[in-house]
Parts: sequence; C-alpha cells; structure tokens
Amino acid sequence: MKTAIVLGTFDGLHAGHRAVIEKATDIFSVAVTFDIPPKSYLTQKPQLLMLPSEREKRLKMLGINKVDMQQFENVKDIEAKEYLDILKQKYNPKRIVCGFNYAFGKDARGDKTLIADFCKKNNIEFICVPPVMIDDRVVSSTYIRQLMRDGRIEEATSQIYGGFSFTAPVVHGDARGRQFGFPTANQMYPTNLVDLKLGVYVSRVTIDGKSYSAITNIGIRPTYKTEAVGCETYIKGFSGDIYGKQMTTELLRFVREEKKFSSVDELKLAILNDVKLLDI
Repeated sequence: MKTAIVLGTFDGLHAGHRAVIEKATDIFSVAVTFDIPPKSYLTQKPQLLMLPSEREKRLKMLGINKVDMQQFENVKDIEAKEYLDILKQKYNPKRIVCGFNYAFGKDARGDKTLIADFCKKNNIEFICVPPVMIDDRVVSSTYIRQLMRDGRIEEATSQIYGGFSFTAPVVHGDARGRQFGFPTANQMYPTNLVDLKLGVYVSRVTIDGKSYSAITNIGIRPTYKTEAVGCETYIKGFSGDIYGKQMTTELLRFVREEKKFSSVDELKLAILNDVKLLDI
C-alpha cells in the first residue's frame, strides 16, 4: 500500500502543522514525529504544548491514519539519508510532506533540499509547505510557548488545535480550600509541559465525561508555599469524591498573578472574587 508521510514534531498542531497535514490525508497517511521537540533534547524540560498521547489523539482527529511516535533518543544519531531510507522501506511512500523549516537526522543535517533530492531519485512526490502567517508573524510552537509564559493564554490557545489542556489524577491536598468554603481538586502539573505564568485562570474541567466551569490556580501557593508546581481547582456546581480519578483541566483565561497574602482573610477575599468570575 502506498502512503503519504508527514514529517514534523507537530507540538501544538498549530495552523502551520495543519497545513502540512492537509496535504496528506487524501490517501493513507502516516505522521512520523518525535516524543519531544529535538531542539529541547539537551534541556531538562521539553516545554511541550501537548503530551505525546494527546498529540497522537489529535493527529488522528485531523485525519492522520497512523502515528509513528518515535523516541528521539533512539533516532537522534541516525544519518539523515539513512533515516529517509528507513522510512521508505517501512512505509512505501507515494508522497512525503514537511514544513519549510523541517530538520532531521544526526546533528539536524537533513533538510527540505535533501528530502527533495531523495524523492526525485525514488519517484516520490515531495511537498514542502511554506510558512503560515498570522498578524504578519510566522506561526510557530516557539512563539506560542512564549505567549503562555507571558500569561497570554487566550492568544496562545487560539492557535493550538483543541486548546491547551492536561489530564492528571486528582491527588490529596491539605484541604485548606474546604476550610474556606471553596473545596478544590488538586493535581500535579505535568513536568514535561510548557512553563506557564503562575497565577489564577478561568478554566474548564472534565470528569467522567462531564464538563464544569472552574477556577484554577497554577503555582506554588506562596501563602502556603510548596516546592513543586501544582494545580488547584475550584469546580463550580460539583460535589463528590474524585480522589484518584483522571481529570482534564483546560485553561481559558488568565485572571491574576499568584501572590503572597498577608492574612487568611485577605486570601479568602481573593478566592471569593476569583470564583465570582464564573458568574460573568
């Protein structure tokens, strides 16, 4: 069977990524991608916009038939020409599609020119998709990550296919929110995801297939400081025991920065004002 191969990391599946994918879905399509962005390999934190499992799910929602999620550690030292030979043998491509700045192979020495030459020699159609622009700026995962670090969550998530969310189990906290009259669901923020501006967000959570409006604090809670970045969410209109359940938290709008309050009463007032936003 002949296939169309799309090449890329596809983190965030922004408009540029989707332009690549659209060139392949008229026949059996295979997305060859990596678990982490290659540029982040040497850093301690990949800064992902989507965890690999979520990216695979959304690639298939966009019409990709098969996702080859490769561990970058396992392929980083393969020479670019050899890598293309492996893909040809494995997937029998009729077409190969990539973005204008795609790089691959050992030391990122492979590029669109190498792919074009390879395809010409092997009678494979090659499509290189030009950059996609929004407001005179090239759409990129790097820029979206910076928007999220700056707290410009609405602008960032409008460019991410399906928005920005993460799924993690609900864990036990210190029950302090319950003492204030606002019980919260606690999660640990996935360590591989992009660093966010710490603070309070309007959010939406999904539990057991049902969605609820919510207010989420992402941070270290400076009034009652913790070392790891956590996620503490007040869920409007929900009651019940959800400890240990998987909860999906989608961030919609940045409200305010995290801050240290001088008293419990000041903290309670801030929480009350945050929760009022759910009625707007």
